[in-house]
Amino acid sequence: MEDSFREQWQVFFSDYLIHLRLERSLSKHTVAAYQRDLIRLYEFLGHTLLLKGLSEVKTDHLLAFLAEVSATLSKRSQARLLSSIRSYFQFLHQTGQLSSDPAEVLETPRIERRLPTVLSVEEVLALFDAVDLSQPQGHRNRAILELLYSCGLRVSELISLRLSDLFFEDGFIRVLGKGDKQRLVPIGDPAIASICYYLDQRRLQPCHPDCSDVLFLNRRGRGLTREMIFLIVRQSVEIAGIHKEVSPHTFRHSFATHLIERGADLRAVQEMLGHESILTTEIYTHVSQDKWQREIVDHHPFSDLPVSER
Repeated sequence: MEDSFREQWQVFFSDYLIHLRLERSLSKHTVAAYQRDLIRLYEFLGHTLLLKGLSEVKTDHLLAFLAEVSATLSKRSQARLLSSIRSYFQFLHQTGQLSSDPAEVLETPRIERRLPTVLSVEEVLALFDAVDLSQPQGHRNRAILELLYSCGLRVSELISLRLSDLFFEDGFIRVLGKGDKQRLVPIGDPAIASICYYLDQRRLQPCHPDCSDVLFLNRRGRGLTREMIFLIVRQSVEIAGIHKEVSPHTFRHSFATHLIERGADLRAVQEMLGHESILTTEIYTHVSQDKWQREIVDHHPFSDLPVSER
């Protein structure tokens, strides 16, 4: 790989990552995803095509890269990869590092908008009941499931919760969402009760000095990982005998759908979930309408009549 290409990339890429973190306020997970995508592009342009500088990058080079890697990626992963590339070269163009943007004309692949899996209220309660409260981590796991549903939290928001984020007297918790944006989320009495039961157990277990303010701890007194939350959910699903694809995010989908089905204002749901755009929240109106449609068809007065008698 030519030194000029490597040196240019390293300098500009470092500036770009700072731009993502500070100016665009993207989460560390999103920045890490962009970084992984662009490192693949860097290897392709420098090692495969042997380009001597970033000014040599053309649209055809980017298309060749996408053609090489897209065969192994889903449409959603392709879209994210393309978003990373377009964002990077737009940054280089806007900051004057490139006289033109070779990624400007790249088209995003069409992604089929799939409705998310939603649990019924009865299924949510069954998952809560599937937790064995006699086990050492029982009350912790029950509180985790309660918060995922009752507050519609993302996994990253759940594991980053602190004791200092709990304002039970006011009926709120403070959540650190995407882009390190804080929001206050209402919390109901059942979830508060579950957390209080857990806190009684938490006081008796080891706690690492660095994690004294972390709400949910593992057995060694450190914060939980995303993988541990997925495991807790998966175990509850198996015990409850629910035959749906359920992830921690399913609780968030179910919570939002149930709110809208019961007449909650769409803007209020948007604020509670921390959606930047109302369009993201509107997916739950489609889920709700799909259920209403099935209900109407199933209970229509003519549903049991043969077609010839209608």
